[in-house]
Amino acid sequence: MRYDDRSSLIAMRLKYGTRLGLARLIASHLQKFAAECSDNGIIVPVPLHPTRLWHRGFNQSVLIGRELSLISGIPMDYGAIARCKITPPLRGMSGIQRQRTVSSAFMASPDAQERIAGKSVILVDDVYTSGATSNACARLLKKAGAEQVLVFCWARVISEFENG
Repeated sequence: MRYDDRSSLIAMRLKYGTRLGLARLIASHLQKFAAECSDNGIIVPVPLHPTRLWHRGFNQSVLIGRELSLISGIPMDYGAIARCKITPPLRGMSGIQRQRTVSSAFMASPDAQERIAGKSVILVDDVYTSGATSNACARLLKKAGAEQVLVFCWARVISEFENG
């Protein structure tokens, strides 16, 4: 879905307004694309740093991933990658700033290869802005042996350049 006033309201209410039931709504919209995942699929939500998780109380990507797993039957693995570096909120940063900020913010678990190798990974996040976070996570998942990484998100920011 295009990131606009309407879609951002749903994402922000989930992320900051603790409207946790919206994770089910988002997952139900993402579920129709789950067929693109091969039989050996696994859902991996984009992780939060433990400090941010403690402050917020939940990870919206885990909530969406859990609902998607329940609807689709694809198992979820929320421990394959972790956010090892505290980063400032990315909101308002340029694509290059985002890329620099998250480039070393994630790490694969010690047993990531056993968990991921040969699998089709659905990487779940709420909003795709510049691709910096998804790309950083996808690189780790591919390095761990993922067959493919599909990025599933609620909304995507479409730049003026992409509009043509």
